[in-house]
Amino acid sequence: MKKFEVYRNIRKEAIIFGLPVSLFAVMMISIVASLLVVIFSFSFEIIIGVLIFNSVLYIMLIRIYSNPQLLQFPASFPDIISNKRNSGFDYE
Repeated sequence: MKKFEVYRNIRKEAIIFGLPVSLFAVMMISIVASLLVVIFSFSFEIIIGVLIFNSVLYIMLIRIYSNPQLLQFPASFPDIISNKRNSGFDYE
């Protein structure tokens, strides 16, 4: 069993239904939105479509969490930010 020193470390590793808290929140938003669609639609095809969509979304989120290489984004900002003027010459 894992031991955590600080409460924020528990939140970092928290898993609900196999998903971390942020991906679980995405899943819950999708479920609430699909419930609204089901309530205001009277079509059996839409209800089946919503069920399939939520199932596929859950499977995709599980795969993304288990294989984090699928969503690797490059760094937005450089490691070093400098106020030096750029002379246009490369002295490296």
